[in-house]
Amino acid sequence: MFSNQISPAMRVRTLAFSTMAAFAASTPVGVRALSGTAVTCRAPTARPATVAAAPMRMAAADEMVPDMNKRNLMNLLLTGAAGSVALGALGPYAYFFLPQSGGGGGGGVGAKDAAGNAIKEDAWLAAHPTDSRELVLGLKAEATWLIVEDKKVVPFAINAVCTHLGCVVPWVPAENKYKCPCHGSQYDKNGKVIRGPAPLSLALEHVNVDGDGNVLLSSWKEEDFRTGEAPWWNF
Repeated sequence: MFSNQISPAMRVRTLAFSTMAAFAASTPVGVRALSGTAVTCRAPTARPATVAAAPMRMAAADEMVPDMNKRNLMNLLLTGAAGSVALGALGPYAYFFLPQSGGGGGGGVGAKDAAGNAIKEDAWLAAHPTDSRELVLGLKAEATWLIVEDKKVVPFAINAVCTHLGCVVPWVPAENKYKCPCHGSQYDKNGKVIRGPAPLSLALEHVNVDGDGNVLLSSWKEEDFRTGEAPWWNF
């Protein structure tokens, strides 16, 4: 009976209100705000504060760093160890490039034959005829011409390394000269250059015989008797 007394206009308003309430309950927050529906906003959930661990780690690292004196000491020890190893490795190479003898006159390095045996004057003269020229192992272990004339060992030897590009220069008896097979350089019987492209004469070495009959070779540092100039070589 009571419901029959509600006017049609009131029914329309009641139905509209119910519809809007149902729509607000099922609509997301953002959509409700756009539609004009009153929405109660929730406060954002508070996140737990992150503990600042970085400063603590840096402080711990600083405590483990050695002081400057310890650093310098370690650097010196490492440098000294590395330097000792380097010097030990380079020592044999430096010794190889040092002159093996000092000047003419007494002393020198024993000449050796092709087999590596020490050369004795008497045995050498007995095995080699007059005016012979034979390659021996000379200063700096380089090929050297040992000369015999008039049954005597000549007091100078001739380094056989060509001054052009380092070829070993052979002796040509038929032409009484040394001729390089690489580029045609020529030297007279004493090793003086007479044809290029070699720019210089062959190096000289002193020849001496010690009391035991060993043939010794030593550096020639005096004037070059072939040219009248100071020696260009340094061994």
